[in-house]
Amino acid sequence: MTDMNNYKKNSLSLTGAVALGTGVMIGAGIFALLGQVADLSGTLFPLAFLVGAVISYFSAYTYIKLSNAYPSAGGIAMYLKKAYGPGTITAAGSLLMAFSMVIGQSLVARTFGAYTLQLFDVQKNSIWVPILGVLLLVVAFLINISGNKVIGRSSLMMAVIKIGGLAIFAIGGLWAAGFSFAEALPSSVSGDYTATSYIAALAFTILAYKGFTTITNSGGEIVNPNKNVGRAIMISLFICTLVYLLVALAVSANLSIPEILAAKDFSLAEASKPAFGKYGLWFTVGIAIVATISGVIASMFAVSRMTAMLTEINLIPHKHFGMPGRLQKHMLIYTMIIAITLTAFFDLTRIASLGAIFYLTMDVILQWGVLKNLRKKINVNVAIVIAAILLDLIVLGAFLWIKVSNDFLVIVVSIVLMFLVFVGERRFLQWKTDEPE
Repeated sequence: MTDMNNYKKNSLSLTGAVALGTGVMIGAGIFALLGQVADLSGTLFPLAFLVGAVISYFSAYTYIKLSNAYPSAGGIAMYLKKAYGPGTITAAGSLLMAFSMVIGQSLVARTFGAYTLQLFDVQKNSIWVPILGVLLLVVAFLINISGNKVIGRSSLMMAVIKIGGLAIFAIGGLWAAGFSFAEALPSSVSGDYTATSYIAALAFTILAYKGFTTITNSGGEIVNPNKNVGRAIMISLFICTLVYLLVALAVSANLSIPEILAAKDFSLAEASKPAFGKYGLWFTVGIAIVATISGVIASMFAVSRMTAMLTEINLIPHKHFGMPGRLQKHMLIYTMIIAITLTAFFDLTRIASLGAIFYLTMDVILQWGVLKNLRKKINVNVAIVIAAILLDLIVLGAFLWIKVSNDFLVIVVSIVLMFLVFVGERRFLQWKTDEPE
């Protein structure tokens, strides 16, 4: 039996799909990326989360139209295949999305380590950050191989805990500041940041919202998928926009930009201290732990399914290495190995940068494919799709420009990896074509 046949129709409710989307988004989003966004946008970082949401809504329009027309367990990989056919662009674009998701797992794993260590008297650059991150990835792998029911139940429960916990944090933080939005929003814009830097910050906020795309991977199982995939995407984005904005305002009201940057990888934990004291720290770290664990579990599940489907339709190579069991479990192992490698050797900012570059590139490829080849079939509004492409390109261009000057290695690694993905896929597909039947 193939993995395709293991996807049960109508096994995922609208609520479950929303929990899956918010689970990935909130796990990777506000905890991991708030400090990175503030580093590039200064006091305007709460606004950056709002603008990032608007750009994500433009992108989401295309995914919703695609899911209405082609609900399937393949998600983005299937959409690329509809737009470009079973060739190099589809395979390479799908792999870029898969790598972006694996990079996201590493990002969240490092965040788990950084927040957990706030409970102990340990230096922020401790070797325990990657060690704890690796342990989280192993636990997430073990939960994933235990079956879909465990994942579905844990996703809903953890989504409720995270959203409720972050709402308490945000309201408490704003209450401590006297609900004074004048404290949270800047009275003047700092001259230390360029327009390019502000736009580049949006790359990280878009990365914080990209989890909505994982909902499309479960299109074949969601009840009434032609309507509910789109609904789940919109509801998830709305919930996350509200949560991110409130949390960003609460952090802004309680910490100065230098304080946020000093605690870049664990800024929410630091912001809880003025508002709640020691107990607030424990509470915030507890929510971060729940958020990161559930985020990794949901992402690992989604990417293993996507890569298993790509293997089954002969778009990526696969070797069993003598391993027993289903294809999806093999992909879980490969996913875990790549994520562990990144977690062990890359810091949080570089992991986030790679994820943003890969995701924005893949999104442009998909949006262009829809504009060029599917616009009439799925009846899209051409102006919205063009706007999504332009917004992606502007943000990606600004982000690359900033990285050229302050972290050129990330650019080199991104280009090399993308080159290897496209050339490798081209060679593999040529080999499959030439292979005797």
